[in-house]
Formats: sequence, C-alpha cells, structure tokens
Amino acid sequence: MRVIYSCFFYLIIPFILIRLIWRSIKVPAYRYRWNERFALYQKKFPQNVIWFHAVSVGEAEALFPLVKKIQRQYPDARLLITTTTVTGSARIKAVMQESVEHVYLPYDIPCAVSRFMRCFKPKIAVIMETEIWPNLFACCSKNKIPLYVVNARLSEKSASGYQKIPALIVPALAHVKLIAAQTPDDAKRFIAIGAKIETVRALGNIKFDIEVSSDIIRQGLQLKADFFCGRFVWLIASTHKNEEAIFLEIYKKIKRKIPELLLVIVPRHPERFGEVKKLCERNQLAVVMRTSGEIRHQYADVYLVDTMGELKMLYAASDAAFVGGSMVPVGGHNILEAAAVGTPILFGPYMENFKEIAEGVLRQGAAIQCQNKNEIVSAILALHADSAYRSLLAEKGKAFVLQNQGAITRIFDLLSQDIRF
Repeated sequence: MRVIYSCFFYLIIPFILIRLIWRSIKVPAYRYRWNERFALYQKKFPQNVIWFHAVSVGEAEALFPLVKKIQRQYPDARLLITTTTVTGSARIKAVMQESVEHVYLPYDIPCAVSRFMRCFKPKIAVIMETEIWPNLFACCSKNKIPLYVVNARLSEKSASGYQKIPALIVPALAHVKLIAAQTPDDAKRFIAIGAKIETVRALGNIKFDIEVSSDIIRQGLQLKADFFCGRFVWLIASTHKNEEAIFLEIYKKIKRKIPELLLVIVPRHPERFGEVKKLCERNQLAVVMRTSGEIRHQYADVYLVDTMGELKMLYAASDAAFVGGSMVPVGGHNILEAAAVGTPILFGPYMENFKEIAEGVLRQGAAIQCQNKNEIVSAILALHADSAYRSLLAEKGKAFVLQNQGAITRIFDLLSQDIRF
C-alpha cells in the first residue's frame, strides 16, 4: 500500500508546486526555499539533532516551552525544528532565532525523506499533534530513530477518514514509539485507527503550559494606555474569510450603545490583511493599520493588526476577546492564550477542533459561548457594563489554565529516555 501511496504522491507533485505558485501571489514567501521541500540543501547542517516538527504557527507556539526546557536541560543539544507553512517558519525564526536549525519538512516521497535523514541524522523525532506521514515514519524506523507523536489529537472526523485506509495507517503507526495524546478520547481514537494500546498514553495538552511573561503584559497595558486612549477594546483574534463581516455588522450595532468601543481585528492569515482593510472601508469604518505608525486612535473604528506573533500582547491590551474561526465552520482556535493572559473570552458555536477545552472552560464558567450575532451583542454589552464580571471571567480563565498544566514535564520525562549526550 505504501508503494501505491508513494507513486500517487510523485504524480501530484506538479499540482502541489502549482498550488505553491498560486499561494505566492498573495504570500511571496511561498516562491522561495522550494529546495527544502525536496531536501535539496545548499549548506551543511549539524547532525545527530533532536528533531521537532510543528506544522504551523499554533503547533509552534505550543512547542516552544518544551523546546526551551530541553535547551535548559541539555545546553549542548543540537535542535532542528521543521514546519510546513511559511507563517510557521517565520514564527520559528522570530522566537528561536539562531538557537535552533530550521528548514521546511520535505514532502513525503522516499527520495526526499531519505535525503533529509542523511543530512540531519536525527537521534530522536518528535511530531506535534496529528501528522501521520507513512514514508517519513518508515524511514525513522529503518534508521532506528525513536519516533514520538506528542500533544496528539484526533477528531472523530479524522479518525473516520484514517479508518478507511488501514493498510496505510496501521503500518505507519507501528513505527511510533509513543503517542502522547491530549485526552483519553484522543487516545481511544488513535487505538481505533490502529495504534498499539501499549504505545498510547493520555498525558494532557501542552498548550496549557503556556508562557506569558510580565514583559508581554506590560507591553499590552502600555499599548492600551498610550494608543487606545481609554477606549473599551474588543479584540477579535484569528479571523477567517466571511468572519470579519459578521463582527463589523455587530460593531455598528454595539457602537450606538458603547460610543468608546474600539474593534481590534487580527486576521489568521497575513495574505488577507489587505482584503480585511478594504472590507472595513466598504463598511464606511475608519480603519488604522498597526504598521501605519499612527500613534493615537481615538477616532478609529477598527485597529487592524497586520503583524504576526503579537497576539498575547494584544490580549493584554484588550477588555474582551472573541476567538475566531468559531463563527464560521472552521473548528475554532486556541483560547488558552487569552485565558492565560487574563482576558475575558468569548467564542462561537464552531469549536470542534478544541472541543474538550471549550467544554472544560464552559463548565468552570470561565468563558462565554455565543451561538449567534444577538448573543454576541448581549455578551459584549454585559461585559462593558460590569467590570466585576470581566474580572471574574478573567480569574476563572487563569485558574482553568493553571489546573490543567503539567503535560510538558510529563512529555519531557519520556523524551529524556532517548536524549543522550
């Protein structure tokens, strides 16, 4: 089955490259570093690395505390982090700078995977969340590289899809030394698609082990004091196409009752910054871009964040935050950063990707779920009117995060068995 899979992958490579060209129209970074996607490197890299793979920004953010813990405990270790997306790549470079090696993960074709392994000779492989690559996993096994899948999650929909191709998935999972699942339900689903029971453990979600420095909080409060001029700041984080229009409509309604309301929008994908700006202007709203250099925003309707990697700081500058990807059927985004910062959290009905977290935070009364526009309006009006209510939500959110921490330590202890210097 893996031979058929590999042949198919080779056949679709031209279409994958066409897709990269298409994406590069809006994001020029997709035009570059194609050689890395085929493991054709132009320089010599360190070998015997500890290798981590994080698909994009969300996985990278969750990975950073674990990587930093390993760097503290093993200062001589050589670390490699691969990503798939350009935004993930940019985040790795911004946060880790020169302390780790970084390339894109090569495509899952035998020749590229083999070149990657020969170049870096990983002593251990750590894959974040739900990446199952048959050729990559088989190559790790062939080269006797201990392979871990950590912070692993698997939705019912994904599990159902994997169960349709057991001849491909079961052998791939047989190469994994340990699957550290986020929840017992995730663990059960991995076992259901073919993972051996003895290789699966529910160790918690490392996204709870989030690091929020006092510096970030200070910067956020400074931004609010200096630039937002005492306004009530409502942040909409990680928005998707068709989602901003919903909030612009709601903003107009609420603005009549809260004249000092400022809407801060952070689009999920940087290629959409210009599109969102035009949408605001079509709605006859005064929009200020974060990178514009304008220093006072008392007359703006929308503060559009056209930068990456500043979300924690922006949460600290906000009075309330709605986490996007949840008012359109995307599946939601991580609400834990807002909770850890201490910002009252709202989210919409579509939270399939963070089902357990959403259920947990609602059980504790630490967030507000809104099913429609009217409920969002009511929630924002209530939060604006009652500062004690905002403070209560913020404290419950922080407590929820603290109660669920510890996964990084548990995973680090397991990885240490195969980290030897």
